[in-house]
Amino acid sequence: MAHQRIEVDLPLAKVYELMSSPTDFPKFISSLKEVNKINSQTFEYVTEIGGEEFRWTTNIIDDLRNTRFAWITINGNLNQTGTIRFTPLNNGSRTRVDFSLDYRTFFGEPSTDMAKFIEELPDQLMGDLEKFKNLAESGNFKDEEEVESGKEEVTA
Repeated sequence: MAHQRIEVDLPLAKVYELMSSPTDFPKFISSLKEVNKINSQTFEYVTEIGGEEFRWTTNIIDDLRNTRFAWITINGNLNQTGTIRFTPLNNGSRTRVDFSLDYRTFFGEPSTDMAKFIEELPDQLMGDLEKFKNLAESGNFKDEEEVESGKEEVTA
C-alpha cells in the first residue's frame, strides 16, 4: 500500500471537486490509461503493466463531500482500493490531501512486473500528487481536448 500527502494552494472545495471524479484520475495518475464511468457509483479502470492489460471495476464506498472519497474493486483482473482525505489548512485557503492507494492480485503471487509496480507505487504516487498539484494550482487541470473544444467558435 502507498500513502502520500501533499499540500495544495487551493481551497478545500476546489481540490475535492478536482479529485473526486475517477474519470479525471488519468490526468495525474500516470499508471492509468483510462477510467470510464458506468454509473454514478461505478467506474471501469484500464492500465498496462509489463505489457499486460488490466481492467477492473470499482464502486465508490465513501463520498463524504469535502472530507473523504474512497473506492474498492468489485471485479476484474486487478484489485485496487483507494482513499483520499481532504483537510482544510490556513482557514480553508489551502488543502492537505492524504492519498492511500493499494494494488493486489486476486490469486497467487504477483508477476515480476506487477511486484515491481507495487514496490514502486509510493514513489509513483508522490509524483502523481505533485503533477495534480501543478495542474490544479496553475489552472491547467483540463486536458487538451477540453481546452481545444472550449476554444471552438460556433457560428449560425
